[in-house]
Amino acid sequence: MSCTNSPEAVKKLLENMQSDLRALSLECKKKFPPVKEAAESGIIKVKTIAARNTEILAALKENSSEVVQPFLMGCGTKEPKVTQLCLAAIQRLMSHEVVSEAAAGNIINMLWQLMENSLEELKLLQTVLVLLTTNTVVHDEALSKAIVLCFRLHFTKDNITNNTAAATVRQVVTVVFERMVAEDDRHRDIDPPVLIQGNSNRRSVSTLRPCAKDAYMLFQDLCQLVNADAPYWLVGMTEMTRTFGLELLESVLNDFPQVFLQHQEFSFLLKERVCPLVIKLFSPNIKFRQGSGTSSSPAPVEKPYFPICMRLLRVVSVLIKQFYSLLVTECEIFLSLLVKFLDADKPQWLRAVAVESIHRLCVQPRLLRSFCQSYDMKQHSTKVFRDIVNALGSFIQSLFLVPPTGNPAAANQAGNNNAGGPASAPANSGVVGIGAGVTLLPAFEYRGAWIPILTITVQGSAKATYLEMLDKVEPPTIPEGYAMSVAFHCLLDLVRGITTMIEGELGEVETECPTVTEGASSQSSERRDEQSESDHMDQETVSRAVWEEMVSACWCGLLAALSLLLDASTDEAATENILKAELTMAALCGRLGLVTSRDAFITAICKGSLPPHYALTVLNATTAATLSNKSYSIQGQSVMMISPSSESHQQVVAVGQPLAVQPQGTVMLTSKNIQCMRTLLNLAHCHGAVLGTSWQLVLATLQHLVWILGLKPSSGGALKPGRAVEGPSTVLTTAVMTDLPVISNILSRLFESSQYLDDVSLHHLINALCSLSLEAMDMAYGNNKEPSLFAVAKLLETGLVNMHRIEILWRPLTGHLLEVCQHPNSRMREWGAEALTSLIKAGLTFNHEPPLSQNQRLQLLLLNPLKEMSNINHPDIRLKQLECVLQILQSQGDSLGPGWPLVLGVMGAIRNDQGESLIRTAFQCLQLVVTDFLPTMPCSCLQIVVDVAGSFGLHNQELNISLTSIGLLWNISDYFFQRGETIEKELNKEEAAQQKQAEEKGVSLNRPFHPAPPFDCLWLCLYAKLGELCVDPRPAVRKSAGQTLFSTIGAHGTLLQHATWHTVIWKVLFHLLDRVRESSTTADKEKIESGGGNILIHHSRDTAEKQWAETWVLTLAGVARIFNTRRYLLQPLGDFSRAWDVLLDHIQSAALSKNNEVSLAALKSFQEILQIVSPARDSEKPETPVGTVPVPVLIGNISGQGLSRPFVRTDSIGEKLGRCSSEPPVVTDEAEDLKLWWAAWNTWHRTGSESTEPPSTFDELTFIPSQPFLTALIQIFPALYQHIKAGFSMADLQKLGVILHSAVSVPISSDASPFILPSYTEAVLTSLQEAVLTALDVLQKAICVGPENMQIMYPAIFEQLLAFVEFSCKPPQYGQLETKHIANAKHNQAEWVALNYVPFAERSLEVVVDLYQKTACHKAVVNEKVLQSIIKTLRVPLSLKYSCPSESTWKLAVASLLKVLSIGLPVARQHASSGKFDSMWPELASTLEDFLFTKSIPPDNLSIQEFQRNESIDVEVVQLISAEILPYANLIPKAFVAQMMTMLNRGSIHSQPSSFTEAEIDIRLREEFSKMCFETLLQFSFSNKVTTPQEGYISRMALSVLLKRSQDVLHRYIEDERLSGKCPLPRQQVTEIIFVLKAVSTLIDSLKKTQPENVDGNTWAQVIALYPTLVECITCSSSDVCSALKEALVPFKDFMQPPASKVQNGES
Repeated sequence: MSCTNSPEAVKKLLENMQSDLRALSLECKKKFPPVKEAAESGIIKVKTIAARNTEILAALKENSSEVVQPFLMGCGTKEPKVTQLCLAAIQRLMSHEVVSEAAAGNIINMLWQLMENSLEELKLLQTVLVLLTTNTVVHDEALSKAIVLCFRLHFTKDNITNNTAAATVRQVVTVVFERMVAEDDRHRDIDPPVLIQGNSNRRSVSTLRPCAKDAYMLFQDLCQLVNADAPYWLVGMTEMTRTFGLELLESVLNDFPQVFLQHQEFSFLLKERVCPLVIKLFSPNIKFRQGSGTSSSPAPVEKPYFPICMRLLRVVSVLIKQFYSLLVTECEIFLSLLVKFLDADKPQWLRAVAVESIHRLCVQPRLLRSFCQSYDMKQHSTKVFRDIVNALGSFIQSLFLVPPTGNPAAANQAGNNNAGGPASAPANSGVVGIGAGVTLLPAFEYRGAWIPILTITVQGSAKATYLEMLDKVEPPTIPEGYAMSVAFHCLLDLVRGITTMIEGELGEVETECPTVTEGASSQSSERRDEQSESDHMDQETVSRAVWEEMVSACWCGLLAALSLLLDASTDEAATENILKAELTMAALCGRLGLVTSRDAFITAICKGSLPPHYALTVLNATTAATLSNKSYSIQGQSVMMISPSSESHQQVVAVGQPLAVQPQGTVMLTSKNIQCMRTLLNLAHCHGAVLGTSWQLVLATLQHLVWILGLKPSSGGALKPGRAVEGPSTVLTTAVMTDLPVISNILSRLFESSQYLDDVSLHHLINALCSLSLEAMDMAYGNNKEPSLFAVAKLLETGLVNMHRIEILWRPLTGHLLEVCQHPNSRMREWGAEALTSLIKAGLTFNHEPPLSQNQRLQLLLLNPLKEMSNINHPDIRLKQLECVLQILQSQGDSLGPGWPLVLGVMGAIRNDQGESLIRTAFQCLQLVVTDFLPTMPCSCLQIVVDVAGSFGLHNQELNISLTSIGLLWNISDYFFQRGETIEKELNKEEAAQQKQAEEKGVSLNRPFHPAPPFDCLWLCLYAKLGELCVDPRPAVRKSAGQTLFSTIGAHGTLLQHATWHTVIWKVLFHLLDRVRESSTTADKEKIESGGGNILIHHSRDTAEKQWAETWVLTLAGVARIFNTRRYLLQPLGDFSRAWDVLLDHIQSAALSKNNEVSLAALKSFQEILQIVSPARDSEKPETPVGTVPVPVLIGNISGQGLSRPFVRTDSIGEKLGRCSSEPPVVTDEAEDLKLWWAAWNTWHRTGSESTEPPSTFDELTFIPSQPFLTALIQIFPALYQHIKAGFSMADLQKLGVILHSAVSVPISSDASPFILPSYTEAVLTSLQEAVLTALDVLQKAICVGPENMQIMYPAIFEQLLAFVEFSCKPPQYGQLETKHIANAKHNQAEWVALNYVPFAERSLEVVVDLYQKTACHKAVVNEKVLQSIIKTLRVPLSLKYSCPSESTWKLAVASLLKVLSIGLPVARQHASSGKFDSMWPELASTLEDFLFTKSIPPDNLSIQEFQRNESIDVEVVQLISAEILPYANLIPKAFVAQMMTMLNRGSIHSQPSSFTEAEIDIRLREEFSKMCFETLLQFSFSNKVTTPQEGYISRMALSVLLKRSQDVLHRYIEDERLSGKCPLPRQQVTEIIFVLKAVSTLIDSLKKTQPENVDGNTWAQVIALYPTLVECITCSSSDVCSALKEALVPFKDFMQPPASKVQNGES
């Protein structure tokens, strides 16, 4: 109709009107002329209006009475056709709104007439409706008349008319109220409406505006009609039904609540009329009590009437919903009534509609809140809200307990029914076969009562079934389960509504500022109400009070009902809903901090999760007051719950073991249990923040379920399906198998979500897990069964996801896990450790804010538990700990920073007894540290690294580790060396800081080697550690450590401050030497069979003592090398001489040790410190082990600030370059230096004396020093002597002599002899003998160039050498030791072999001769009678001659004697007068005589050539006598000369040894020698130079003796010859005679050669007297004799001359 005023529409209207009028006039032309006329005049009227007015519609309205008149008249005809035409025309006019009030009145009157005549009833209704809806012109009586008209039509006989009328009435009533609303809207701007308070007074109706008045009158009359009173305004009503009236009231109240709320008049009507009416009408229902049978019981009270009752309930619902604020008191009554209607004694249908009504309330949470505020929270008021909830609970319970009559009681046995039910209830009446067929229907089943669950409504909307049955008159039959289903939905909607509302508001409160401004726009009108009530009270507090009251009012009833339903539910969806409700309630209680109720709901879910009767203390001891072991008490009725027994229709999905100390059989889990479990998970996941202490409940339950389902923790703490082998294994259906991963996943997500919990909630969670874990630990004590690892796994998971705030939970978390790690059950421990290490690793790798590098406290906090694990002795835990360290190093090593001491401490905490694998793992960590991380750690930790590395060296589990750790120490030292400057700076900085702290605290700084600077202390710690390793029980470790220690000190020692060397020497090196010496001397001499396993040990290392010997050698050598190469550093230290003495003492004790290896090495060290052997400092021999030091690069003398020394790259070449390629001259005091050398001499002397002194007794074990040792000892002397020669006194020389003599005397053991001794026949000196001679040679040379006072030492040297010469014939004795001659020694026996001293003695002799040649004239040599000593010494070998051990000896002796005499005799003659040589002459005489007439017999195998050669030696001696002695007879004692002559005399006679053979006799008679003697005798006998008569006498006497002897021999021969006859004489006699004959001829020759005056006449006489005797011999038969005789006789021819005169003869 929007376009009714457009020109086209107007034009059309005019046309239609005219056509209508024409049609009317046409119809009435015959029958009703007045009408026809009216119609025609109407046409004209319309035309004129159209012609005259521009506003045609307005003009039509003004004249509408006239325009309408023809049509009204037409209706009056009561002719159907005409009436229809007219009504249609009238409707058209109405629809164009061209009907005025008056016209409308006329129309209504006309319609009333038609109604009374029952004409066109439907058309009438239609017309009324058009009239009232198109405009508002109808008021007051006209309006009431129109309404009454419709009512009257409602009660006709025609059904269609009735129904149409009813619809029209409803619409008209609505129109009336809509007009009023529109009117209010128009006037709103003028005077705004006021909300009516409930207690407003009634005003007069006159104040109402027209439309409002109509509405008021209408509503008032409706109330009157329902109450069966006469209407005031609707005049003309004939009949009316209550049901219709109630429906109309309900629709008005429902559709136009604002009318009643904004107008006091209307609200008054509500209070005064409607409510009393409702209460009055309710009375039959209230009073009615249903007996055991509805039909049979007498009914004195009016029976409830379903249609009215149901409509009343609808009205009540509207009243409560819309006008609660006006009708507080009345609502209280209504609500109480509703609750009463649920009673078991009310008819089924009544209970059903009551439940539906309650359902309507339950979906309006705000309304429920208002109830709570208005009733429950007020004193002395009914607790309406609580009652509603409890009533629902009781209702549900009663449905289970009293099966509705007439319906089958679904029970297996009659006895299962509760006593409250009718005894006559039929048993299995309706259910055929309680098998699968039944359970397909969703239902509740409880103690035999089986109630199906019907799908009645969508969640959250209370769509009622029976409240909508407006057409039913008889109460319907309610299907079984309907009421239960509605009640069930009531509960669910109630929970959902309340929780949604409260949580929404809570959310608002939390998101807004804490204090909410008054009248904030977000609040609804109701809330504004509260606000004004509570004045300025803080709104949040009020709200919270309301929320808490609501929850506390309803939780008991809800919980009881829901638990009962949960137990009874057989339908998954229903169960899900119940659980969801319990979950939301638990969460809500949690949020509001209502602990008891929260725990009660959680307990219910927990119990649902576990198998029936499962013994879980946490749940049984629960605080929930109402839950005393599954009995639900509601409104005084206490119902004992019985869990569904195994024949319930729940499907068993899993069978497992209960988690208990003593498992009792198995338990079964149903699908419902699993469902509950998922709810529990969901609860914990979504509402963890509000669980608080009930985490305990939740987690305990989950733990048990996880156990029963056989989930086991895997990495990261997630639980995965997996079963332990022990016990009957879990049986899972496939349904649950597919669920398990999901459950496991949810479990993990649950703990992941803990990252969103606030700190307090998180602590609750952790505490709960810890106490669970403690329980599990208690259970696992004393048995090795599989423990429950749920708590530990989840602690790990929780820790991992809360890394961002790990600090707040770290201590409780790790503290507990450390306890777990100490648990005796290995699986438990293992997981404790796994969790702890995973957390530590995760904590370190997590990206913290600020990062760990800037948050040292956190880093230390994270690492601390790792350290704590060191206090646990279980090896598996320690292994985990170390693996963790290894992984931390690999991933985080670069950024550990202040955590290093902790990490290193863990490695260092491994003890020796903890097994190889632990030590190996720990060592792996250390290796990683040393190879990769030294540069990244704070320098203060380097010392710890050294300590830890050292401690691994000392572990004796695995030799390789010890050795490698020593290698690490070398690498560490190398690192210190390369990074020295940086390390030093950092350490100094740190030291300064510590010093400051210490001063503030007033304590002294405590660190090892304190006064030294920190960098040096680091070195000292390293040295000290290596020093400890040098005395390890294992030889290989000692060896490696020793080499490393000395290499390190050697290579890097230059970095130390000068003063620190003092500590190195005394605290490191000497300390080490002391310990090594002690260990070596006390070492076991037992033979070690093998080196463990099948390693063979060399015999030189097969006792501990021998192994220690090696260590001692190494150590001593190392220290000596340092003293040698670092002399320039050590000498200026101040106590160098003391150190020197200590070192010498060590060398001495080593040298004197009874171990050849040690003693020899000690001497080598001695040589080294005396710098005899070239020190290893030469540039061609770098002393650092090759390959460990990079090619030296000189960095230059970088002097960092505060550094007092240049840093040089390495110590060998770099050092040279750094020092301008030369050693810094050691500026020392001469005297000081000398003191050192003398100390060395004293040591040498003590060592020499003690080592060479022969022991008093000998046995198997007597120790005799070895040749190499003695050689080395003696070799030291020359070098040493160079330094002390200035003060070397005679006494020292004596000491030296003793040592040299003893050393040479030491025998060799027979098994060593082949290596040391030359074969007996070779004339070679041993190196020892060479050394001895060298020593003397050095001395002699020194004396030679030395000052005068030194030359008195010559005799001593001669004495020493001559002693050695004696060895040629008489080897020295070594104490009492029996030595064998080398030729007789058996090499395989432990015998001592004397050396072949001949070459040595001979060499000594040569030296004596040389020396004597040089020194014969020295005063000391003359005074000390050296020549005599020489002769005396030589006399021995000379007298022994052929008996000498070696033939060469006597030959050399002779040669030497000749040489010496050739020099010495002139000196002796020179000093003849002084008498210094007097004693020498007799000695010489004896010597010559012993030699020339030796008693020793030449060996048989002497060849003729040899003999001749030996004879020539004898001849040389005689020549010496003739040349050097006899010519100087006047300077020589007479006695000596006489002795000489006698000797020559003796020599001149052929002495015949008896052993000669015939053939050799000519040669063997020493003819040359005799000749020589003769000649000498004769020469001197007849020499002219005879000065004294004595001399002449000697020669004469000699001749006469000679001649006499010849005479005797000849005589004897002649005699024998004669007697022998033909027999030849003995060979020797013939030889003798030949010899004599030859002597005679020689004699005569000699006499002839002599000066005649020298020959005595008597002599000639004797010669001639021989002649006759010779002649007598001619007869001899021997041709040899004859030829000799010939030779003897021939010289006599010279005597054949004429005799001279006697005088002449006499003169001459």
